Amino acid sequence: MLKIEHLGIAVKSLEQSNELFTKLFGKTPYKLEKVETEGVSTSFFMMGDNKIELLEATNPESPIAKFIEKKGEGIHHIAFEVEDIHAEMKRLQGEGFTLLSEQPKKGADNKLICFLHPKGTNGVLIELCQEIR
Repeated sequence: MLKIEHLGIAVKSLEQSNELFTKLFGKTPYKLEKVETEGVSTSFFMMGDNKIELLEATNPESPIAKFIEKKGEGIHHIAFEVEDIHAEMKRLQGEGFTLLSEQPKKGADNKLICFLHPKGTNGVLIELCQEIR
């Protein structure tokens, strides 16, 4: 893994949360994006070399809607940038981690993504992400 790429924060209202985080950070999000396959609308704030991703559910069955229903708003995941997502997925499976998908998916911000099951990572949802080249 190369670095922490971003922290994902689940929010009920992207519009209200963008206003709040714009005041907090003193800057506006650099990107707004919907990821239909994941059932989310996202916004990204650049913070030095790292990013903060806000995630709002676009339907009641999305993972973000279920997360908020269960735990409320807050930190949803930590994403790590990887050089080769396929190799890293294979390595982590070999180490005994459970992947939430067999193949990487297209995520927000021009990334291929894969999540590790939080039961094997002390309750923390870990996302692997690789820039789509």
